[in-house]
Amino acid sequence: MSGSNPAVLQRLLTAVNAHDLDALVGCFAGDYRNETPAHPQRGFRGQDQVRRNWTQIFAGVPDISARVTRSSADGDALWTEWEMSGPRADEGGFLMRGVVIFGVTGDLITSARFYLEPVDEDSGGVDDAVRRVAGDASGAGGRGTS
Repeated sequence: MSGSNPAVLQRLLTAVNAHDLDALVGCFAGDYRNETPAHPQRGFRGQDQVRRNWTQIFAGVPDISARVTRSSADGDALWTEWEMSGPRADEGGFLMRGVVIFGVTGDLITSARFYLEPVDEDSGGVDDAVRRVAGDASGAGGRGTS
């Protein structure tokens, strides 16, 4: 882990890697607020939902491991870049990467802006991604031109 390393981040990372649900939930304030800007309906409030989420994650990915590749603190904002991986219980693979920006007060996480997503190895290159986002302006309907 590079950059700033506040104690709450180290506690959270240790709890995830130890699969310690109570220690993990204890990193969050009771009125914790999670926002997921790319998926607004996924936002939630409170430790109870944190517990439900991680109960399911630990059951579904029993050997999950996490690492924070970069972090930086700016006032009460803690910017973190994560990678989480492990085999799923259903024998599938699990790999997520992205950024979580935590709000921290004292030794508790009070909020997060969550940009952590499953890694998609099969979505094509940059041109494919731009066409999906912007539409196909060529009129080819996604087909090559000849």
